Amino acid sequence: MQTLPNPATTSQPEFDTVIKRRKTRPVKVANVTIGGGYPVVVQSMINEDTMDIDGSVAAIRRLHEIGCEIVRVTVPSVGHAKAVGEIKRKLQETYQDVPLVADVHHNGMKIALEVAKYVDKVRINPGLYVFEKPRPDRTEFTQAEIDEIGEKIRETLEPLVVSLRDQGKAMRIGVNHGSLAERMLFTYGDTPEGMVESAIEFIRICESLDFRNLVISMKASRVPVMIAAYRLMAKRMDELGMDYPLHLGVTEAGDGEYGRIKSTAGIASLLADGIGDTIRVSLTEAPEKEIPVCYSILQALGLRKTMVEYVACPSCGRTLFNLEEVLHKVREATKHLTGLDIAVMGCIVNGPGEMADADYGYVGKQPGYISLYRGREEIKKVPESQGVEELINLIKADGRWVDP
Repeated sequence: MQTLPNPATTSQPEFDTVIKRRKTRPVKVANVTIGGGYPVVVQSMINEDTMDIDGSVAAIRRLHEIGCEIVRVTVPSVGHAKAVGEIKRKLQETYQDVPLVADVHHNGMKIALEVAKYVDKVRINPGLYVFEKPRPDRTEFTQAEIDEIGEKIRETLEPLVVSLRDQGKAMRIGVNHGSLAERMLFTYGDTPEGMVESAIEFIRICESLDFRNLVISMKASRVPVMIAAYRLMAKRMDELGMDYPLHLGVTEAGDGEYGRIKSTAGIASLLADGIGDTIRVSLTEAPEKEIPVCYSILQALGLRKTMVEYVACPSCGRTLFNLEEVLHKVREATKHLTGLDIAVMGCIVNGPGEMADADYGYVGKQPGYISLYRGREEIKKVPESQGVEELINLIKADGRWVDP
């Protein structure tokens, strides 16, 4: 069982999921487990400068309190790495020990080794960890050059791997479509194949050092590329006998409705395939706005049960009341109840059938009256003006009501 920040908003599903998830090894990140059949973990990232210790602590706490289970912070320098130590200490003293991930890009070794002392997981980007300066006039990579780069990668990565291994901490090998190394671009082009081979190169080094607390990501800003890269990564890992969990995300998804749709299109497509063990929705908005989107995706797929599931018809000429208005009233009265399915249906034609799996139903059966259902059973008919109140009374009578 995960240790979650807010059990009221993060309970596990009480129903069987039809999605068969890819089997992966469990990877511990402090008190949260990614993979291994555990619920899909929700992550986000603060946008404060990590040198702002108090601001960062407050931002991490805000995210954690609304259900973000792992929080990432950016670490662009050794000074920022040391600041993370203070952030971790203040969280432990004033709140709780939130699982933290350090995001390390350029100049990887020094920064990563320092921050590994304080965080629970380090994210590295293979394309930037050992930076290869592009040569516009290049016509080939010689074997000697490939060997030299490979040795430099191993030499730079090994101290971090050993540190994380010995501390029992985790690493995310986070490949980005937009920052592939020149060698991968030259060999494979700007393709999912290059992304996958970039990750596998780093995985093999980790495995050679007996370190397998790994999570892998294949992020891209274009949904088709992102989906193709993750599917290929899962296929290649299966072929190689690797079972590492996957972190899903569409990077630079934007904001507003389209940013949410874009993230959902990529993340949900893969989760429906059974691929993915932790997710982050990347919006150009306050990080707190990402968490509801994550939980909505997981709930819609039956992978987490974190809120009331509302079943409502789209309305038509048969509808016997203002469906949009009534749905809003029902939602406002019951949205704090975790784990219930409530149907609001405009007429009797499709109502009972469409809401067959709901715990409670609110159905327009004749003008001016509402029929209330418990499952498939009609319990009572009440005046429309009393419909929401009587629905609440029915839930209370069943002992399933909690005060907001």
